Amino acid sequence: MARKHAAAIENSATDAHAEWRRNYERQLPNDKAITNRSGITIKPLYEPQDWSDASYMSDLGYPGQPPMTRGIYATMHRGRTWSQRQLIGLGTPQDYNQRLQRLIAAGTNAISLIPCNSVYRGFDIDEVDPLLVGTCGTTVNTIEDMDVCFRDIDIGRISTAMNDPLPFTLLALLLGVAKRRGIPWDRITGTSNQSDYISHFVANHMFFRLALPASRRVLVDHIAFCNERVPNWNPLSVVGQHMQQAGASPAQAMAFTLSTAIQYAEDCIDRGMDPEFFLPRFTFFFDISISFFEEIAKFRAGRRLWQKLVRQRFGVEDPKAWRFKFHAQTSGVDLTRQQPLNNIARVTAQAMAGIFGGLQSLHTDAYDEVLSTPAEAAAQIAVSTQNILRDEAHLTDVIDPLAGSYYLETLTNQMEDKIESLISRIDAAGGMYKAVEQGMVQTLIGESAREFANRVETGEQIVVGVNAYRIDEDGSTRQPLERPEPRRIQEQIDRLRLFKSERDRRQVQSALDQLAAAANDTNVNIFGAVVDAAGAGATHGEIVACLRREMGSGEPLIAI
Repeated sequence: MARKHAAAIENSATDAHAEWRRNYERQLPNDKAITNRSGITIKPLYEPQDWSDASYMSDLGYPGQPPMTRGIYATMHRGRTWSQRQLIGLGTPQDYNQRLQRLIAAGTNAISLIPCNSVYRGFDIDEVDPLLVGTCGTTVNTIEDMDVCFRDIDIGRISTAMNDPLPFTLLALLLGVAKRRGIPWDRITGTSNQSDYISHFVANHMFFRLALPASRRVLVDHIAFCNERVPNWNPLSVVGQHMQQAGASPAQAMAFTLSTAIQYAEDCIDRGMDPEFFLPRFTFFFDISISFFEEIAKFRAGRRLWQKLVRQRFGVEDPKAWRFKFHAQTSGVDLTRQQPLNNIARVTAQAMAGIFGGLQSLHTDAYDEVLSTPAEAAAQIAVSTQNILRDEAHLTDVIDPLAGSYYLETLTNQMEDKIESLISRIDAAGGMYKAVEQGMVQTLIGESAREFANRVETGEQIVVGVNAYRIDEDGSTRQPLERPEPRRIQEQIDRLRLFKSERDRRQVQSALDQLAAAANDTNVNIFGAVVDAAGAGATHGEIVACLRREMGSGEPLIAI
């Protein structure tokens, strides 16, 4: 009897599917194939034959357990929500401190310091055109600057992300401030948020300061130093964001990021470091595009793959190392100058994708970031967006709430297959270092960027306000762009010059000489010498200039 009942249900389902297909084709006879940004064809309907819960344990399991698809902790956001790590940077250290105090009051619970573009390029502010100083980030050149940035902030209690390309002068300055304040370095927590030199070589050239071989050595030295001396600091953040913003598809961005992490792990092992010891401190940083389900699937697939790579490729049995800890930022590439208030809706959708994808910390873009450094009111809306999603929309009540969706589980598996295929291709090229050295990765990203741009230009991909739903604008929705007062910037430059004139020059020169010697002696940890130089009063620009002289300047490979 039960067998007959089951057969009847099966026949009924078959008949219902056939009827749906007939109706669908009659109502939509010229249906066009839809593909997402990663090139996966999206069906109009997903069913049990696409994904069955018979695969529950192999595909999903439970949060905090292999295969980690559902999250890296047992409680995920129901137990502890993500850190609200807003990127903050504008003007002088005094400006930064004042804005930071207000954003902490508004709900920000972790710090991220964005330096001035002159800092990113490796210079002190008295070496560049004053008109450019402080317009895109905070001017931090000295230990005094760092002290002012965190005035009345307990850096031993709050997590701090330093957007600090190698040789990591900002962290060196922060450690100098901690030493001044009597804060043990084992209380300093946070991340070297721009430590991934490969992503800079490929897609963020302003951050690429030192020659490729030099970058490789400095990063491994930095990881070794922090693991030993600053044990609660994450010395590596592998950045998928730059590559995705340069045009990589979500699948490519994840694959290139994981391949980069593999490269760095192998470099550390070659140095004699134990992966059981250093891998738990590897972290990741991703872009969240507005391709909602694709982004959720990207993160779930990446999390599943990372635990598999750590266990199978590196043989690491510490569950802490299996955790795919990542920060994510809503994608500025998706924001538009046209009808900028629409960007609030875009950021909300992106943030939801990141939350459902299981992130550990989140930056939500302000709607005016496409125009300039955000106005403070816009930045507060961005913070409030996270508060609303967490506290009003109750997105944290259920762990991995979309799990079991025929569509999402199928898409997660398809993304995993695409990502694994690309990792294999990178492996065949000799690893990520050689693949970018040869321009292979840059070429793939360029092709993907061109393909997506063509979709926008032809109207296949609608962008509201750009190629559809356009309206005449009078500019009334645009906030005035903030620029630092020239007087205040000049005062900051004068403070830097005074700092340089009053310090012990012999002590500074001795520290820079020791840094130069370290650059030419592989038995000496370069980052340790950077920390010593910063503590002795050397400036950011002086430290970078010294290493450029000794190790060569960064010259990224541009693939056309």
